[in-house]
Amino acid sequence: MIQPKLSFFIFIVGISITLIGSSFAQNEAWYFDRNVLLSDSLEEKQTQAQIIFATDGVIDPDEYYVGPGDVFYVSIRGIEEISNRIAIGPEGYTYLRKVGGVDLRNTTLSDAKQRIEKAIKQNFKNVEVFISLVEFKKIIVGLYGDVKKPGGYVLPGNARLSDLVAASHGLNQTSDLRNISIKSSSGKVKICDYIAFIRLGDKTQNPILIEGDYIQINKVDKTVGVSGSVKYPGIYEFKENEKAVDLIKVAGGFFENAELDSIEIISFLDDNKTQIGTVYSLNELTTNGYTLKNKDRIVVREKPQYLIENLVIVQGFVKYPGIYKIVDDKTTLSEIINRAGGFLDNASIVDAGLTRAIGGKDLDPEFERLKTILRADMSEDEYDYFKSKSRQRQGKVVVDFEKLFSGKNHTEDVVLRRGDVIDVPEKKNYITIIGQAVNPGKIPYMPEYTVEDYINLAGGYGWRAQESEVRVVKVGTGEWVDAKKIKLLEPGDTIWIPEDPPPPKFWDVTIDILTVLGQVATVIAATVAVIVSTR
Repeated sequence: MIQPKLSFFIFIVGISITLIGSSFAQNEAWYFDRNVLLSDSLEEKQTQAQIIFATDGVIDPDEYYVGPGDVFYVSIRGIEEISNRIAIGPEGYTYLRKVGGVDLRNTTLSDAKQRIEKAIKQNFKNVEVFISLVEFKKIIVGLYGDVKKPGGYVLPGNARLSDLVAASHGLNQTSDLRNISIKSSSGKVKICDYIAFIRLGDKTQNPILIEGDYIQINKVDKTVGVSGSVKYPGIYEFKENEKAVDLIKVAGGFFENAELDSIEIISFLDDNKTQIGTVYSLNELTTNGYTLKNKDRIVVREKPQYLIENLVIVQGFVKYPGIYKIVDDKTTLSEIINRAGGFLDNASIVDAGLTRAIGGKDLDPEFERLKTILRADMSEDEYDYFKSKSRQRQGKVVVDFEKLFSGKNHTEDVVLRRGDVIDVPEKKNYITIIGQAVNPGKIPYMPEYTVEDYINLAGGYGWRAQESEVRVVKVGTGEWVDAKKIKLLEPGDTIWIPEDPPPPKFWDVTIDILTVLGQVATVIAATVAVIVSTR
């Protein structure tokens, strides 16, 4: 049994860990990205005890409205200093000793300071007055519409729209973030574009909330779109009277490769069925403007062949490996190898390869289909095709480096394309033994040695080796060849000695025998029963 002192210690440690975890959660950065705001994982993290506020450190006295619960520090300095902490009461008044009550209803912080100072100077002569807001009131605002958790929220008096979003456990995928309605208790309505605040830092779209504000977020109904060479292409909520250039700004603006003289706007005619495309220059859109309509699509095209790097990579055992400029579809393989200083002495020319990125990752539907099929369900032709494709290197260009650079065949001098990678590995001066050898591993290459010689050097065959099924995997092609057909091994070849399938286990054999005997006994008993019944 755990002693009382130890139990209390474990309890305290548990509470400490919980508080530390809560502290870390409160300090998490809040990224104002639509996908983050709407993620389920973030919704789980957000609780009323973990509200992450994004308000400014210094409030704007002309924007902040004071109210019940706000507390001021007031200093009156004359012959002697008088200091007070005064609060605004539920009716909107504050009381200052030796001054009296001051009406602060429906006033900004700037106006409230002026009223308090005026009242003080009417009662004190030749004094300096210092007034500072030291505690915020709490406000209650309502959030309704297409949101995860509608209802009333208690927030600090300096909370903005972004704080309410953070405290509201996230919004829905269908929430209209560009037409958020904030209705004050006086009936005044403000429409806020929350995406403009996120993307452009427009603080006018992230206002300070006031006691009694009613925030309505509707489902997205109308949309516009931006595609092409902009930073944040996608479908956006439609806003009344929005210009095309303003939506492009919300979409992050243009990339450097954007074609600014041919921006196409695709829109519907009045019949709501026929689409037309009209091309504008950026200057035309900026000067004359284009007011977007529901379902308009802005297409920003890229400049053709803009800043395309015609480069290839040479890596491995050449004198100067690195990046080289080429003329696409003109510079040859031998030219680049010469510019790279040629091969080093320990380079394996026979193993050198050229990989092409352009068109090198074409999808093979048949190979993808065969991946989903069991070997037993494949035909022999399908299995042969599957094995061949499995051995194929993605993007490999067929070229014989040895023939090309020995001067035997110049037709191997392929023309390079941008993105090509030339790889020259080190010589493999060894033969690899795998499988059922006594000591499998790498053995130094000797040109006069046969397959059997290398197996003997590896200690001979293991006790379960299939000696008649030995294969050689060729280094250049990956082809499997019967060892009996190999006349000359090459450096880097692999000798594979397969394993003889093990015999069935004793218990499995016993169970099979007993099963058969049981079936035989059943047949005999049935036969005897038939004979007896016929007598």
